Amino acid sequence: MSTLRPIVFLMAAGLAGAVHAQPAEKEYPAPPPPPWVSPDTPQGSGPFKAVMEADPGLPTHTVYRPADLARLGAEKLPIVAWGNGACLNVGNRFRYFLSEIASHGFLAIATGPIGPKEAEGRATSASLRGNPAPGSPGALKQLPPDVKPRPSDTTAAQLLDAVTWAIAENSRRGSPYYGRLDTGKVAVMGQSCGGVQAIDAAHDPRVTTLGVWNSGAWPDKGRGWDMAAARKADKDDVKTLKVSAIYISGEPLEVAFKNADADFELLQGVPAFRGWRENTGHGGTYREPDGGEFAEVATAWLQWQLKGNQESARMFTGVDCGLCQRPHWHVKSKNLGAPPAATGQYKETR
Repeated sequence: MSTLRPIVFLMAAGLAGAVHAQPAEKEYPAPPPPPWVSPDTPQGSGPFKAVMEADPGLPTHTVYRPADLARLGAEKLPIVAWGNGACLNVGNRFRYFLSEIASHGFLAIATGPIGPKEAEGRATSASLRGNPAPGSPGALKQLPPDVKPRPSDTTAAQLLDAVTWAIAENSRRGSPYYGRLDTGKVAVMGQSCGGVQAIDAAHDPRVTTLGVWNSGAWPDKGRGWDMAAARKADKDDVKTLKVSAIYISGEPLEVAFKNADADFELLQGVPAFRGWRENTGHGGTYREPDGGEFAEVATAWLQWQLKGNQESARMFTGVDCGLCQRPHWHVKSKNLGAPPAATGQYKETR
């Protein structure tokens, strides 16, 4: 990879599950992130503008929720647990992306407490990594900050901790989420290292759907624990998944591209969608306003898989699917209906 790429992406290259060495990923110009605003400033383009907050009942995570829960009326919030790229234990790293999802009527919970506002920008550094989560390889090994590659500062178990907490809050009288959550609709998702962690967490029977962003399982047995504190994230574990899955990445030179493709082929008997976006690297669009196009795709998938929204399903299903009509997207699917691959838009090389 280019030495000009911010350090978070250098770390992510070792955590995305790359199958083979490949040419360096290109650099892509991107719009600057939005101006920083306070956590209680509602964000997102959806009907329920969302805030980011630290909940005292879950200090190890960061919560994204509609700012005015009363506006939901009878609508319940499905649960989305998110694992950060580069194994960062910093819950505001993907703020724009997760705020956008929450603004469409979801409770999104990221691993890690809220860190410095600089963590929401494009670059980061060892000084912005936050403290390793208890039980993570980063906490157990206690290595100096300049050691590379870094052991994971987070664990796959943190995604399930978020799910457990949310379900309990739905039943706890006095909780702002009392009776407001759809505890039978749960997504686990993550980027790079977090995507590997999501694969592990998706084996939990409470999970409804899986989202893997710029990531994929490693072919080397046991490496999922060494690099991402995920025990069920080998290629053989992908074959045992029982939930629907979406895999999204940048273009073929992106470090996780080949492993995302390999995972898609290994999925057996479950609805699955695979898409990649041209002129997009490992950093995706997460730090663009409202999370950019990746957030749009994620929200549509969640609207469909967790809320049954058939209009959102049109982005993924049929030969005329919404993403099929976008020339910069390349897609294929299985067990979703008429496969988008029939349009000829999916190409492994260009």
